[in-house]
Amino acid sequence: MVQYPAQLRNASRRMIQCVIARQMYNTRPLNRSQGPILAQSIASSQLLIRGNLITYVNIHDRRIAGCLHTAVSLQQQSSRGDSPVVPFILSDIGEGISEVTIKEWFVKVGDRVRQFDPICEVQSDKASVTITSRYDGVVVKLHHQVEALAAVGKPLIDIQLDESDKSFAGGVGNNGVAMTTSDPRAFSSPPGPSEDSKKGQVLATPAVRRMAAEMQVPLTEVTGTGKGNRVLKDDIFAYLDRQQRVHVSGPSTARVISTSATAAPIDLTDTSQVLPLKRQLEAKTAPISGYTRTMIKTMTTSLQIPHFGYKDEINLTTLVSLRKEMAEEAKQYGVKLSYVPFFVKAASLALYQYPILNSSLSESKDQIIYKAEHNIGLAVDTSIGLIVPNIKNCQNKSILEIGAELSRLQSAANAGQVSADDLSGGTFALSNIGSIGGTYTFPVILPPNVCIGALGRIRKVPRYLEDDTIVPAHVLEISWSADHRIIDGATIARFSNVYKRYLEKPHLLLMHLQ
Repeated sequence: MVQYPAQLRNASRRMIQCVIARQMYNTRPLNRSQGPILAQSIASSQLLIRGNLITYVNIHDRRIAGCLHTAVSLQQQSSRGDSPVVPFILSDIGEGISEVTIKEWFVKVGDRVRQFDPICEVQSDKASVTITSRYDGVVVKLHHQVEALAAVGKPLIDIQLDESDKSFAGGVGNNGVAMTTSDPRAFSSPPGPSEDSKKGQVLATPAVRRMAAEMQVPLTEVTGTGKGNRVLKDDIFAYLDRQQRVHVSGPSTARVISTSATAAPIDLTDTSQVLPLKRQLEAKTAPISGYTRTMIKTMTTSLQIPHFGYKDEINLTTLVSLRKEMAEEAKQYGVKLSYVPFFVKAASLALYQYPILNSSLSESKDQIIYKAEHNIGLAVDTSIGLIVPNIKNCQNKSILEIGAELSRLQSAANAGQVSADDLSGGTFALSNIGSIGGTYTFPVILPPNVCIGALGRIRKVPRYLEDDTIVPAHVLEISWSADHRIIDGATIARFSNVYKRYLEKPHLLLMHLQ
């Protein structure tokens, strides 16, 4: 139950619901699943007017409260004749994320902003996101410091609106309520950055900004060559290269050293000028934020799950030859074909036979939820930490399609642009630890999944044939971890045998082409 002053008593219940729906749409476009939930939430709420209070009962979506707060604030200030000051609410960015870390402010108090100007960069448990303005006006308050936690549904900044602000379609009426509109342009794609914002801001991805900070490169001095003058990593390298050439070609300060017999002798016993000084090491502390904070929460939850481990060896000799042949063909489609697409497809086919490994345990721990899609996650090591994007619907994809999707995810991870959708909805996971090194490992389950596999590096080793002949073989070690609450040892062993069979005899994959 949420109560507000009854300045909105003259507004109909339907009007207030329209305000809520419109402002929530401006906050974040709703996907297919959220639309019905929002409609049901509004429909099931009850608006009661008692005395000087409005009571909004049975609010099932916390964003509704924030929208009502904004509507009331606008009405109160409009009735006084003031330029309205509205709180800029941090919208729900999905995946159950309740808080984010403020990584960088692009504005300060007193700055004038326009719609779609960048306000700040935040980092959630899943990805970094640039928050843009929904209003035209002047920033009057920042609610958080850099590296502070900001809660979803709470204000980020306060903005004093311009009289010409059109962020509420239809403007603010006499009753102070932002009205909805049927103009389709209100739902069009946002325009590019304004000229005023370009003068004071530099377009760059979070990964590029981190790279510039680490290399102590001021982004304002870097010429961007990307779309809309966006600064790319290559632009930073080009800037450093120019700076180095300027330094090298500058005035020479070298002195000519005399080599004549009259030169002063060198005392080789005096090492004070050649031995390095003792380095003073200092202890330091660093705040935990971003992906490190996520890892702490996830691993703490994960290790409460009783793990069952199973390991085996897979002979990839046939697959090594097949992949080499297929890689040349894949180049014609612009795909760099590694071993991983084969590993992913084999896992999907094995999951058909053992669907319990593609399930999850309900929160009440009294049901097993079998997933229809094979959304297989792949652990990716990035400069900002470990992330696990997933390839959707692997059961319907060919090896070539999986390879193309893998390339897209790797490029996005390197650029720090992995979307929340790529990081959500995983049903099974693989970790290619062998790309770094190592053979066997102990992978940790990623909730709510119930199984994860870790792939060691492929080694060329001697192996015996049935006639005792020794031959070279390409061998990979696989390590499985399963949730022992619902998966027993025999199940994971049988699953591993099927997985192994597909990789040792990769021609069997042809029987399951989509």
